Amino acid sequence: MRSSLRARLVAWLLLPLSVFVAVCAGLSWRNAAEVADYVQDHDLLSSAKVLSDRLIWEEDNVRASVPPSALSLFVSPAHDRVFVSVIGRDGELLAGSPDFPLPRPLALAGVDRAEWYDAEFDGWPLRAVVTRRAMYEAGGAREITIAVGKTTRSRDQMLRTLWWPTVEYLLVALALAVLVSALALTWELRPIVRMNRQLADQDPLHLDFALDARDLHTELRPVADAVNTFARQLRAHSQAQRRFIADAAHQLRTPLALQASQIEYARFTRAQREQRDTRRADMDAMWEQMATSNRRLIAVTNKLLTLAQAEHGDAQANLAPVDLAVAALGAVEQLAALADRRRIDLGMDLPEEGAVAVHAQPALLDALVVNLVDNALRYTPEGGRVTVAVKQQAAQVLLTVEDNGPGIPAEARERVFERFYRAAADTEGTGLGLAIVREVARAFGAAVELGANPHERTGLLVTVRFARSGA
Repeated sequence: MRSSLRARLVAWLLLPLSVFVAVCAGLSWRNAAEVADYVQDHDLLSSAKVLSDRLIWEEDNVRASVPPSALSLFVSPAHDRVFVSVIGRDGELLAGSPDFPLPRPLALAGVDRAEWYDAEFDGWPLRAVVTRRAMYEAGGAREITIAVGKTTRSRDQMLRTLWWPTVEYLLVALALAVLVSALALTWELRPIVRMNRQLADQDPLHLDFALDARDLHTELRPVADAVNTFARQLRAHSQAQRRFIADAAHQLRTPLALQASQIEYARFTRAQREQRDTRRADMDAMWEQMATSNRRLIAVTNKLLTLAQAEHGDAQANLAPVDLAVAALGAVEQLAALADRRRIDLGMDLPEEGAVAVHAQPALLDALVVNLVDNALRYTPEGGRVTVAVKQQAAQVLLTVEDNGPGIPAEARERVFERFYRAAADTEGTGLGLAIVREVARAFGAAVELGANPHERTGLLVTVRFARSGA
């Protein structure tokens, strides 16, 4: 199932931003809680100090009163409840609520000699502070314990008041980031949309187009270049196919037209054959020409079929180990008669060890070797030499065919692999032999090299490099 690139990119941006917002919200909550706790604790201690200042002597007893100023510090819209406890040295309650919870033991600290703690009283959660004050008299001093507790409503309200605006800003920033990212992606993806339109507007039957990469981003230009390269390769392949069809039609048209005219002539003269004995020699020549034309037509057709088979995708599949030496020997035996007619010394050089295996298809491998040897025999003059050799190297197997013919100039060695190209126009052949050799070699993963014959002043050396089979 395809998904939107824009949505995926926004999601990639939203995920880390969401984590960042969550972390910031947590840190903001902690800081707001510290501020709210500080304000609440400061108010509690201030109220306890006000109460301690209101302690007075009455005869031999200490009297405590709770002034309104001590409680005014806790006035808030949250309607918190405040509890006060003033306890004498002997534990007697001087003022406030009885049974007010105190920490045990007391751990007063700081210059204010105070301790803050959390407690629960009458079902109310409290934040409280406890401190002590010494009341001096002639007989000594009395320690008075003062405790003030307050419910946490105002503290929680302050926490929310301090924390929520920060979270709102973070959420708004997150929403704006997502919105801006979506808009930016929409804007920046316009070149891809334009590239898609360029491709959609092209006629599928015409490959003469190129994507304009000037407006594309740096990261997208390789995509456009790859598409343009692919289009050029398709265009070149299509043009090669068109040329092949045109050349094939041209090559087949001539022998077919000649056969047609000769057949018509034979039909026209058949009735007069017995009456005109002088035409018998002409008839023999005509039939010989027809046979030659027919042989060439058959050769061209067979080579075209072999070339089509080599170009087909199945040629690269179902490869199996094949003995190259056996294929070379079979080609030499098949073309020995042609070499004998042309009085050419056709020799072989095979390794003494066992099979020389390469990955190939037997029929196509035979076609490759036969076409190489046939090409050498046709371009080698009478009395020349053609040698077929199979050699083994560490990771390769070499098939070489060398002759002492005229050779091929370096500037024309690439063209000889083109279909229907012949280095010499007066040489009998179809111009498809080396084209078949290259296509078959490509199907087998082999490489074809042309070079000068190192053992003769003239001539050609063709080398086919196969990967060595492990079989």
